[in-house]
Amino acid sequence: MSQKSGSDAVKAAFGANQWLVDELYEKYLADPASVDPAWWDFFADYRPRTDLGTPTAAAPSVTEPSGGSNGVATAAPAAAAKPAAGEEPSGAAATQAAPAAPPQQAPTTQDESPAPAARTERSAEQTLPRTPREPVSTLTGPIAAAQPATALYAYPPAARVEHPSAREAETVDRLRGPAARVVANMESSLEVPTATSVRAVPAKLMVDNRTVINNHLARTRGGKISFTHLIGYAIVEALADMPAMNQGYLLVDGKPAVVSPGHVNLGLAIDLAKPDGTRQLLVPSIKRSDTLDFGQFVAAYEEVVRKARAGKLTVEDFSGTTITLTNPGTIGTVHSVPRLMAGQGTIVGVGAMDYPAEFQGASDEQLARLGISKVLTLTSTYDHRIIQGAQSGDFLRIISAKLLGDGGFYDRVFTSLRIPYEPVRWVRDNTVDADTELAKPARIAELIHSYRSRGHLMAETDPLAYRQRKHPDLDIQNHGLTLWDLDRVFPSAGFTGKPKATLREILGLLRDSYCRTIGAEYMHLQDPRQRRWLQERLEAGYARTPREDQLRILRRLNAAEAFETFLQTKFVGQKRFSLEG
Repeated sequence: MSQKSGSDAVKAAFGANQWLVDELYEKYLADPASVDPAWWDFFADYRPRTDLGTPTAAAPSVTEPSGGSNGVATAAPAAAAKPAAGEEPSGAAATQAAPAAPPQQAPTTQDESPAPAARTERSAEQTLPRTPREPVSTLTGPIAAAQPATALYAYPPAARVEHPSAREAETVDRLRGPAARVVANMESSLEVPTATSVRAVPAKLMVDNRTVINNHLARTRGGKISFTHLIGYAIVEALADMPAMNQGYLLVDGKPAVVSPGHVNLGLAIDLAKPDGTRQLLVPSIKRSDTLDFGQFVAAYEEVVRKARAGKLTVEDFSGTTITLTNPGTIGTVHSVPRLMAGQGTIVGVGAMDYPAEFQGASDEQLARLGISKVLTLTSTYDHRIIQGAQSGDFLRIISAKLLGDGGFYDRVFTSLRIPYEPVRWVRDNTVDADTELAKPARIAELIHSYRSRGHLMAETDPLAYRQRKHPDLDIQNHGLTLWDLDRVFPSAGFTGKPKATLREILGLLRDSYCRTIGAEYMHLQDPRQRRWLQERLEAGYARTPREDQLRILRRLNAAEAFETFLQTKFVGQKRFSLEG
């Protein structure tokens, strides 16, 4: 096998993070204590590349000579010294400083064209972006020639944006440090022949299941999950069906070879802002992602991000990345084609999640009525030497199917997080005509009655054992409703405190009332007034107990337990009744 040495070995190990290694090495040379001790052994025999620029003085301003080939206007040298303050230029200096007077022109008639100079100025002004202004009369003849160019278009004072960085002459700054490392990485990435596959995925199911998960976490142990957590875990699971996307290209004794890693080390592209206002890109990886369930994956993901923001990443966090996930959608980018670094086979890009552009002006009610979902764009940029386009396209198809719940993806997610409810299922909208739509309010009334009668069967009353609780009568699909109805408005007969509400609001209130940690069964009561009294109190919604009240209850429980222990120790064998009774 061909041996790599020096910076080539570092490039293969760290890829896009090599600039950070060089930056840390400079800090290590200046003060070893300013660098994490985990890097000391690595820097003992490390030698950075010297062709990427070193800290130097700022380059002087560069100007092109007059009449340069680049066509850029340059600053002319000063021909004479400026007069002192308070003095008027006179004599030759005044003649040199004053602009040349325009030549006298014969009066022109209205049919004749204006002077060439005036026409040139007018054409230049017409290329500027126009803003609303007061009408200006068209002037011809000597009066038009005497008017300045700006008088033809009466722009308001704030008609353009001020550029604080504008200067008379251009400047050239040498790239060094992290910026120079980015250049080296991009140049090395040109050696990798890449291609990109693109696929649009409906995000409706992912949005609804994330809402169910985060609502339950907010009511219980806290925390939340992001869309990137779900997408990243779907990528890890998809690699089990398409392991070729996790491979890398390598030269062995000068001949091409394919490297198949033992595990999936998922790299995360993290964009961080530095104190000086610049930004830096770090790509640490989650090691052995294929051995983690979703809960463990989220914990490892958050740990990597926390270490990156605190500046505590080590050598191990950057090495061994097999596939990378980048998320330009956080800044609104719909579709991007990232560069692929040497040693990896695939990088997956996640675009912005939004409604299609042609529907972004529609109201929420109209979008819900038409059944239009938000769309997520996924891209797979791959090394074309070892991966073919059909494999990349099939890989995106598998990810898309998992995000739509194929193969029990969300069941595994809910189980790992101990969510006691059944996930929302992907189905097509069943609204085909007006009669079906008119029957849905009656279906919702049946659903409300089912929760009042059997909602306690989905309550999480056993804190020791976990199981996913479900009942056919509490499934909205068995009542002729689907996930597309969640954001549609239906008559609620005052159930939510208002005459109309979305199915999402109705279903959320039903689960908060009957399916939390306490179950209530009262529909067997014969007196309707008693049932109504219970309904008014149970269906008031969920309000989290204030922390002060929780601590007060905890102190009372601790005091009661201490009193019970005292009685059991002091009066052994005496007949007594415990507080539990």
